[in-house]
Amino acid sequence: MNRSRQSQQILIFAITMLALPTASPAQVRVLMSGGFSAAYQELLPQFQNTTGITVTTARGASQGDGPNTIGAQLRRGVPADVVIMSRSGLAELMAEGRIAIGSDVDIARVPLGVGVRAGTPRPDIGTVVAFKQTLLRAKSVGSQSSTTIYMTTRLFPQLGIASAMAGKLSDGGPANVASGEVEMVVAPVSEILPLSGVDFVGTIPAEIQFVQAFAAALVKGTKEPEASKRLIAFLASERATPAIRKTGMNRPALR
Repeated sequence: MNRSRQSQQILIFAITMLALPTASPAQVRVLMSGGFSAAYQELLPQFQNTTGITVTTARGASQGDGPNTIGAQLRRGVPADVVIMSRSGLAELMAEGRIAIGSDVDIARVPLGVGVRAGTPRPDIGTVVAFKQTLLRAKSVGSQSSTTIYMTTRLFPQLGIASAMAGKLSDGGPANVASGEVEMVVAPVSEILPLSGVDFVGTIPAEIQFVQAFAAALVKGTKEPEASKRLIAFLASERATPAIRKTGMNRPALR
């Protein structure tokens, strides 16, 4: 074969290879609630750097009636591959058939705590009676999502203060305490500890404690099932444990 003919064939081969579609890096879309956010923000760069998988993240509450809850976003067609949210909220989505069967994995558990604006007096929450009086004395109490549901449907009726708290409860998280919009907040400890401008008072008494489990799962019909599974496996692995514990959460008990 002469050199001219050989050069021609090499050129044709190169053009053909350039015309072929190349595999683009996997891109995983995550919808998550606030309780796992601080640990996730620390862990995500490690996952992306070691796998080459790109992750984009949007946020929403695990439960509630608002337009931007995770459920509401999925129902109106917001694209997502993975959800990270409270178990109670995930159960609702599973009942709707929006989650891939068998893909859900518990990744953390976190108790409820109390936060107040930095520098202000810390209220007494050491006993059920003291916590009840603190709630009654507060001018406003912030809570969100699954915590609000627990407080309004179980805790307040149990303490006999449902009517008294009706006008005090505000849809606000720890950031609203830092800004002075609400006096105190009852929220997952993992939402209080990482936030500047808020002092962590402590966890609410064990007798009335509500420990939330956070889970990750594949959204049914995900376009990136393998990359999404790798993300969930990473969040459930021992490599994620230090960040999880640092933000006030614990690993779920082994089944």
